[in-house]
This record gives sequence, structure tokens and C-alpha cells, in this order.
Amino acid sequence: MALFKKRTEPKAGDWYYCLQHKTVEEGLQCPAKNRFGPYASRTEAEHAMDKVKERNEEWDAE
Repeated sequence: MALFKKRTEPKAGDWYYCLQHKTVEEGLQCPAKNRFGPYASRTEAEHAMDKVKERNEEWDAE
């Protein structure tokens, strides 16, 4: 059983946060290893690093 599905075609409205360029991108522009997502909206993708920070703080507190 595969852990990850390979999706070559992005769905309309898929947003990603690129870790390499530190930008929000629509669709599959950068390699998967360099992005978080997909997110349902641009705003959600813009706050990806805020969510990462929150989760890291929660895990550190445990």
C-alpha cells in the first residue's frame, strides 16, 4: 500500500507554501519536497508557517 498518492495534476484552487522561495503558489510549481499543502485558500497557505510554529510550540511543551 502506498503511503502517498502521486498527483501530477493540481486541482483548481490548490494553494501551496513554498519553503524554498518563502512564497504562496497556486498549483504545483515547486517540487513536493519544498512545499506545504495543498490548502483550500491563498490566505490559509499564507499562514502555513504560523501553523508550523504553533505545532512546534505545542510539541515542545509536551
